[in-house]
Amino acid sequence: MKKREMIELFRKSIDTMPLTRLYLNYDAYETYWFPLGASEKLFYVLKEDDFIINGFSIRRFCDLKKIEIKDDKKYNDILKAEKIFDGVIVPDIDLTNWHSVFMSLYRIGNNIIIEHESLIEEEWEYYIGKIEKVLKTKVLFRHFDAEGNWQDEFYEIPFSSITSVTFDSRYVNVFSKYV
Repeated sequence: MKKREMIELFRKSIDTMPLTRLYLNYDAYETYWFPLGASEKLFYVLKEDDFIINGFSIRRFCDLKKIEIKDDKKYNDILKAEKIFDGVIVPDIDLTNWHSVFMSLYRIGNNIIIEHESLIEEEWEYYIGKIEKVLKTKVLFRHFDAEGNWQDEFYEIPFSSITSVTFDSRYVNVFSKYV
């Protein structure tokens, strides 16, 4: 399937929000998501993992290798029976570009995860923390480390290096309570 066809399939599925299997350039395995929104270059999804909703993510279409709609009646029946969408409030995020995404997230004010994902471990970059300032081509970001210590210096993260932003996930929400 060509990139344009994948984007169109994703866009058409936003209204019905079927469970969608995505294969990304930087991930060796498929992941499961519910489509929420899209712009020309970015898409907005809700993470699903073994009948659990685990946060929102914004990713780039250029990293999409393959998309499949998971048309599994039994699985969908379980999702409904377990009421996994109860209480899920989808934040309004402007997907025009990374600048508008970060402005939307800055206004929300919660901690987030920013990543530059890669199949090459040495190229992988991971930041968890809060947005300090959004500039034209980058975000100033205050990161806390694996021990929950806030770093003194802000990271300047160019939009061009970002593959994904994750927010309202269990990991970021729980960890953020203890920093």
